[in-house]
Amino acid sequence: MKSLYVEGRTPLHRLSVRVKLAGLFTASLLVFFLSTPFFLAACLLLALGLLASLRLSPREILARLGWLTVSILFVALLTSFFDGPEAGIVSALRFLTLVVLATAVTSSTELGDFMDEILRLLRPLDRIGLLKAQDVALAFGLVLRFVPEILTRYAAIREAHRARGLQPRLSTLIVPLIILTLKDADSVALAIDARALRRQ
Repeated sequence: MKSLYVEGRTPLHRLSVRVKLAGLFTASLLVFFLSTPFFLAACLLLALGLLASLRLSPREILARLGWLTVSILFVALLTSFFDGPEAGIVSALRFLTLVVLATAVTSSTELGDFMDEILRLLRPLDRIGLLKAQDVALAFGLVLRFVPEILTRYAAIREAHRARGLQPRLSTLIVPLIILTLKDADSVALAIDARALRRQ
């Protein structure tokens, strides 16, 4: 399976997971308190600079941000239609900033470190019986692991269509993608049960 993590020794790589998650949480609050396009644009530029510091190629950045950016711009267009252009711009800048920051964090942090940190943070809630910290950490890790895999599957199915002379359409791509994803999910679930990773 393909991972979101990118090898490196940049300052962001060397930061602890807790510091990165705290910074992402703080930035999330900040951008939703800001409502001026100028300041939000400055935040987006800072976020892009942080992502660029990981030395990802433009192609890699596009692969990570492409579909999310399209979705955000679509939401921004709807917001502009109902609430006016400025509201649409503010909405787009807010979500793009958060997506870029989250991409920088996931690209500079190994999956195991993420899961260990979430486990530590949720352990007090586990002790009082509010949730199962291990299950939450495992679910979080699986989401991060499956996202790039689903995108890779989608690209492979699209290329297979083109190789057969077929025009790729969402309606013809989505069904095999869902089937392959469900098969992968079954395989992962069986592996988890075989290793007794989920507590009863």
